[in-house]
Amino acid sequence: MYAAKAKGKARVQVFEPGLLEVDSAKVVFERQLAAAVSNGELTVHYQPVLSLPDARCTAVEALVRWQHPERGVLYPDAFIETAERIDAIGQIGAYVLRRACADAAKWQKAQPETPLAVHVNLSGMQLDEEGFIASVTRCLSDFSLPPDLLVLEVTETMVISSQAAIDQLNILAAHGVRIAIDDFGTGYSALTTLRSLPAQMGMRTIAEGVETPEQQRYLETIGADAVQGFLYLRPTTAERFGAWLWAHDTSLPRTRHASDVVIPFTPRHTTEDPFPRPAVKTVAPSAWRG
Repeated sequence: MYAAKAKGKARVQVFEPGLLEVDSAKVVFERQLAAAVSNGELTVHYQPVLSLPDARCTAVEALVRWQHPERGVLYPDAFIETAERIDAIGQIGAYVLRRACADAAKWQKAQPETPLAVHVNLSGMQLDEEGFIASVTRCLSDFSLPPDLLVLEVTETMVISSQAAIDQLNILAAHGVRIAIDDFGTGYSALTTLRSLPAQMGMRTIAEGVETPEQQRYLETIGADAVQGFLYLRPTTAERFGAWLWAHDTSLPRTRHASDVVIPFTPRHTTEDPFPRPAVKTVAPSAWRG
């Protein structure tokens, strides 16, 4: 079964003795990952989200990193799939959520006049956990973080394939937590799909991967609501982000939006395009209403 799953879906794998041979390097990696949280090897980096056209920092995305004992810093695409396979994603996700809420509460206390939402990515397996909602509400309570300052990002595929996930998200939204659909359009790529979800229209969009002023100006012309990317700040530690945030002008009042969605997209390049265009993400806070 595991050999068939490793080679892809919807296939038949006939047993052979070689399947019993263990890939020692793979097993070691899995054991190291399973112990990463307890060994204090995980860290959370942050990247700001700025509104357009005033370039105020309105949110920050939490991004997990693993300081591997031999390989150095590893990014999520190097270990999240393995974490889901070995059932370690719940522990990792819980660590990231608590760390992000703690840091967000600290920034909110330092600058109470400037609401700063924190985005945390979810795995579909986390939504399947029986105590997940309780862990989220407990986390908010422990750090006295207003629920509307927590944005949980889920992928389009995740919610479409699971009614249970949609039910969980509806409950979280009822608690005041905001929900964002990340990478919308990369899986099922249809507005009819979005309308089938418990989300409202009129959502805000966040353009990710912005690297040049020209890209920002283009995004302003097409009506993007916010931007995120290396042009403003590369993902960095909580301490460095806090220093950046302090220096950045965030004193202007924020406009609270009733619903947002995150839709990343990569526009097609044509001969008329004067520069490459960034990906776009759409965020939907409080958009998950039945």
